[in-house]
Amino acid sequence: MKIAAFSGALMEYSIQEAMKITANLGFDGIEIACREPHLSPQTSLARVKEIRMLADEHVLEIPVLGGYMGRFSESGDPECAAAYDEFLGLLERADYLETDMIRIFPGGPNAFLAADYHYEKAAHWLKKCAAEARRHEKKILLEIHNVSLIETVESSLRLLEMIGEDNVGLIHDAGNMYISDTDFGRASVTGLGNRLLHVHVKDEKRIPEAGGPGTFRNVTRHGEEHFLQCRLGEGEVDHRELFEALAETGYGGWVTLECFAPYPPLEQLAHDRDAVRQLLRETAWAAAPTTVPRTVPASPTASPASPTPASSSSSSVSAPGGN
Repeated sequence: MKIAAFSGALMEYSIQEAMKITANLGFDGIEIACREPHLSPQTSLARVKEIRMLADEHVLEIPVLGGYMGRFSESGDPECAAAYDEFLGLLERADYLETDMIRIFPGGPNAFLAADYHYEKAAHWLKKCAAEARRHEKKILLEIHNVSLIETVESSLRLLEMIGEDNVGLIHDAGNMYISDTDFGRASVTGLGNRLLHVHVKDEKRIPEAGGPGTFRNVTRHGEEHFLQCRLGEGEVDHRELFEALAETGYGGWVTLECFAPYPPLEQLAHDRDAVRQLLRETAWAAAPTTVPRTVPASPTASPASPTPASSSSSSVSAPGGN
């Protein structure tokens, strides 16, 4: 597995600075959040070519363009057509960036609130996107996400079946699935099977009330709940079973770190990078054949003391839109 940083965690920096930071932290790649100042469907092709050159200079792959367009299920036809045009713009830029996968949002509401027509409308437009993506030899990614049609393995597979295109797959996101209170461990990996094309990791925990740095509110099947974004290992999203299942099933794709905990970006990315590397070491060892004697892998070098949380100016009290 290769590890990428999500540029959305570095939005206070230019894309040039974000790529340099990502390389200096030792990541294999960068998943670009398709919002300015990093990238958008309107970014000039000259600038797109510059981004590709910078990626080569820093020896970074760009596995995914994290698009924010779509939301077809709840939009009118003119809005859907505009979103489709945005996707076409991003698709053209993906060619220049040599990126194989583009994320699109199908839309909401929550899966448990959605009607059949929500799925039908999303499937109609996503099928159009998939047909165009196929011409460019690209794949479309749909992120399993709270407050969307695809909050669970079951709802995700339902939409994929309705789309009916094999170049559309899923992003497994244990943090989002924790919010939706659905399984994000071994059963989710085996349930998605070969439709699991990409993995996001981040940590969260339920809290009594939102309002501080890194907090937000979401509607879940339990009503309105409150959450705090955390660094990996400091919240309630235990990724160990997920990584064990990824190792056991031979997943060889990318893992992107979506770090939005209220800490300085470089420190939170470094923390989550170390946590994922440790998980990869431990789960690879656990999944190795038992016929060969094994020794427990050494613990990583101790990291510096935990940083002080960022100021309250980073507070959010709504569902995070930057992931």
